[in-house]
Amino acid sequence: MNGAESLIQTLVDSGVDVCFTNPGTSEMHFVAALDEIEGMRCVLCLFEGVVSGAALGYAAMAEKPASTLLHLGPGLGNALANIHNAKKGNLPMVNIVGDHATYHLEYDAPLTSDIAGIAGTVSHWVHSSATPADIARDAAEAVQQAGIGQIATLILPADVSWGDNPEGAAPAPAPATPAAVAADKLNEAAALLRADKDTVIMVGGRNLTRERGLQLGRLAEATGARVLTETFPSRVRRGAGTAQIERLPYLAELAIEELKSTEQLLLIGCASPVSFFAYPNVPSVLEPEGCTVFPLAGPNDDIDAAIEALLGEFDATGREVAVRPLEVPPAPTGALDANAAAQALAHHLPEDAIVVDEGVTTGLACFPFTANGRSHDWLNLPGGSIGFGLPAAVGAAIACPERKVICLEGDGSAMYTVQSLWTMARENLDITVLLFNNRKYSILELEFARTGARGGKPGPKAASSLDIGSPNMDFASMARGMGMEAIVATTADEFSDALATAMAFKGPFLIDARVPPLQLG
Repeated sequence: MNGAESLIQTLVDSGVDVCFTNPGTSEMHFVAALDEIEGMRCVLCLFEGVVSGAALGYAAMAEKPASTLLHLGPGLGNALANIHNAKKGNLPMVNIVGDHATYHLEYDAPLTSDIAGIAGTVSHWVHSSATPADIARDAAEAVQQAGIGQIATLILPADVSWGDNPEGAAPAPAPATPAAVAADKLNEAAALLRADKDTVIMVGGRNLTRERGLQLGRLAEATGARVLTETFPSRVRRGAGTAQIERLPYLAELAIEELKSTEQLLLIGCASPVSFFAYPNVPSVLEPEGCTVFPLAGPNDDIDAAIEALLGEFDATGREVAVRPLEVPPAPTGALDANAAAQALAHHLPEDAIVVDEGVTTGLACFPFTANGRSHDWLNLPGGSIGFGLPAAVGAAIACPERKVICLEGDGSAMYTVQSLWTMARENLDITVLLFNNRKYSILELEFARTGARGGKPGPKAASSLDIGSPNMDFASMARGMGMEAIVATTADEFSDALATAMAFKGPFLIDARVPPLQLG
């Protein structure tokens, strides 16, 4: 058994059985080993940002890490944006990054780079295997380090990959479990909740499940606290039958208004909220001055046990809690705009769908419109780096092949990882892409105005930098060219009919929705 074979066997035995790949020469023995070792599903992606984004979406839905296979430092560099997003979302990932043979590094060949330095910016753990006898043990360590919410990067030199490993595969590590919250922290949280003060419980973490939401609703009913989610939790269960929990607004000014009376902020699975960017005369910290901020549990802590303990303190375990009723709006007619698109989505959204949200400005209306829709999971962009939506949909569909995945995607962000469409077609994934094609970087027009640059009004050169028309992009043609079914929709009626067709279709489908840009002022 060579090093690569022992590596793959160890990953499979450790429960890491999906690998999103974009290999090069240094990884060929890993690629060859895929035919020798049973149990690893290999998914080819045509750009490393798709590789890492797919691993992110997979982890969000499978609740365990996938592995990636990346080619040297430049390949890892291409993957950084979505590894960053996974790290910010507390989603686990095991990156396997090929390197030159150990004896070749001294010659500084063209692709030689500081892989560990690059990986360190987005990884919790980085290690390079020194010999073939080390690689299996190092792989088991990588899985253990990734745990339930971390990024582990294992560097695989080519000679370590092809060399003989007399030790074979390593034993699988013990399954990762969340850390218990200390009793003194629970006691302090209970004391805060007993105080007669305006209290907000803010929740985040990897997955706000239906049951977790209901438990938080019971705690709020028992204590008089309000519950909010952080702005972009990685995954949240929504729709009919879920607790009535709102999220903190994205715009700093609206978030500040939402929290202005808060005297106590209890954090569960998230950090204290801050503005996404700095703006003139807008605070970076969103809670009001003098507010007590208490971090009860981090994203890798046992959040459910902590909430259960607090419910016991207030004798609220079986308390009734209001849930969202099922409200399905009629299909829209007339002009196609953001609200019509959101109404159509809420009308056609199937039970137990997975919605991946990178709809940017046009997609903003989709979140509130679907709040009382059929029950579904919603995946957000936790790290803010665009190019997340299409590949995350790939990973979610690999993790949950029995469920319909709907990807809300902006035209500008789609072009970062448009190669995802090819992987969707190649793997015949049940994904519907709602491509909001407004031929603008509308979110940047909004941010230009908010920063006050040039008085908030772009000149001709600045405006050109925010306009992605001329030539206009035809996403339906792009999708067909990569093997997907696709329809262009220019009216609400056409968009709704296309959605009905896509929901009945099993496989990859794209709707090129020609929508107007966001109107400012």
